[in-house]
Amino acid sequence: MEEAQTQTQVSKSTFKRKQRKTQQKSHMGNAVHESLSSFNQLRAESAQRRARKQRREECMKTNQPSDVKNGGEEDGDKEVEKKIEALQRIVPGGESLGVDKLFEETAGYIMALQGQLKAMKALASFVEGLEKEKRKFGG
Repeated sequence: MEEAQTQTQVSKSTFKRKQRKTQQKSHMGNAVHESLSSFNQLRAESAQRRARKQRREECMKTNQPSDVKNGGEEDGDKEVEKKIEALQRIVPGGESLGVDKLFEETAGYIMALQGQLKAMKALASFVEGLEKEKRKFGG
């Protein structure tokens, strides 16, 4: 009787192990399928972004607005173009620059403005210190 129970327990545990392995394999298969699906989706999105970027660059080189229609992307492209035009007005000499050079000049302009701001803060702090000293000595 004990042997029959032992065999039953062994066969049950073996069945449970096989069942778990089968479930794990099906989950792994789903995970692999989902990963491949996600990867393919990311690849397609990346290709779309590269194509939009290339169209924008081509349009900006010729300084012509984009006439390529791509669903809702046209609104985004127009918004980007408006921002680039605004940037061209803000940065000194920006109207005559292409997009790449405009971004380089913008970075330099921002750094120059930061330097000016730092100098103005130092000067304001110095003047404030002089005024405090003047008040301290009754001036």
